[in-house]
Amino acid sequence: MRKTAAKLLVAAALATSLATVASGTAVADPAAGVTPAAQDLVGVGSDTIQSVLNQFSTDYNASLAAKGDTTSPRLYSWDATGTSPITTKTGATSIPRPNGSGAGIKALVANTSATVDFARSSRGPAATDAHGLDFVALAKDAVTWSALSGGNAPAQLTPAQLNAIYSCTTVTWNQISSSLPATTIKPVLPQADSGTRSFFLSAIGNPTLGGCVTTGPEENEGTDPSLNDPNVVFPYSVAHYLGQTVGNHGTATDAPGNLTLRNVVIGTKTLSPITNNQIDGTFANSQFGRVVYNVFRDAEWTATDAHGTAIQNVFGTGGWICTDPTAAADLASYGFLASPACGTATLT
Repeated sequence: MRKTAAKLLVAAALATSLATVASGTAVADPAAGVTPAAQDLVGVGSDTIQSVLNQFSTDYNASLAAKGDTTSPRLYSWDATGTSPITTKTGATSIPRPNGSGAGIKALVANTSATVDFARSSRGPAATDAHGLDFVALAKDAVTWSALSGGNAPAQLTPAQLNAIYSCTTVTWNQISSSLPATTIKPVLPQADSGTRSFFLSAIGNPTLGGCVTTGPEENEGTDPSLNDPNVVFPYSVAHYLGQTVGNHGTATDAPGNLTLRNVVIGTKTLSPITNNQIDGTFANSQFGRVVYNVFRDAEWTATDAHGTAIQNVFGTGGWICTDPTAAADLASYGFLASPACGTATLT
């Protein structure tokens, strides 16, 4: 991946705000040997925002330590993948590791704050979600489609063309353009609980999935061997891609591999998902732009007790994530755009 040059680009984009990000490198899951305490704020769920939540955990906890605060609840986040089951807190009952927004929300509903305090979600509320949940806005993202670098896919597709690909009414590239090869398109989707999957399908008109569609790779990981194919089409978070590449936060598996992000044609305009090493503003305001969330039980989000106050101190409109310069620099470094709605809740 682009190393030194990529870091310089991020530094230019963030200017002096990046100077505040000095409290350490994010790690996957709580650090080895660290078990969150019963009162700590612990989240599970979406792959898309797990890396930035890991960075938040590192930086927020360091900010408390720097102030000599040894009693306030700390912030922790468990990744979408890894060993399973997991014991999220001291004294908690072990649960299967939730992989994806849907699985994280289900775990939130099925447990109490003794096990899970919030679910990371890369989609908004759905009709199938339980009542009494608050979807709390975090930041702006966008989702586009990706394809293999040097493969057979074109540089751009329309939402209607993507719909036809995933409904399997368009099955070869030359059905889109005679200049493309007559090879069979291979539409792929992430795992069933992926918020990126559900959002992308909604953005292209909720096609009835055809038999040519395969499901299974972890979202936003182009390193899956099944995606190393010249005919693959695969949805991808633009922010996560930027975090992996420009932000230089990718790992051996959490990386785009040989996939590159592609454009979407809406009306007469060809929209690129990235401009100047950040999410393109026009693309973010199209049907492919989205808000990402952290989800809470309403009884705890609105509570005025110590637990509710701790939640608001981190996630509320006046909380650390929405107001602290280090948190703002973290969001930008991981590819996300700030949202004026940060900390506001939508109740199911």
